[in-house]
Amino acid sequence: TVFQIPWTYFDKKTVWPQDGMQTLQNLGFKTAAMALRDDSVGIDDKALRSEEKLAVILGTEGDGLASQTIADCDYTVKIPMSHGVDSLNVAAASAVAFWELGHRE
Repeated sequence: TVFQIPWTYFDKKTVWPQDGMQTLQNLGFKTAAMALRDDSVGIDDKALRSEEKLAVILGTEGDGLASQTIADCDYTVKIPMSHGVDSLNVAAASAVAFWELGHRE
């Protein structure tokens, strides 16, 4: 199902986050950093769904996204958890994010 979600990556010549974030902004995307932070909005936030072009930025498992990458994003987003679970691996988090943000009402 990877072909059902529009996705991309930057080549190795692109300096991340500076060049990559600038490219996304130049293309008209708003950016959503997936990160567990106190200032995060929930994945079901209506503002996220209202964005015409939203790029979901995912970090590595363990370390997550760099603080500068999070700061450069328009939104910081978390997936609400319960029962003492504090995070999902990147594959599970991306699946939840794409499902939640991919369907329109």
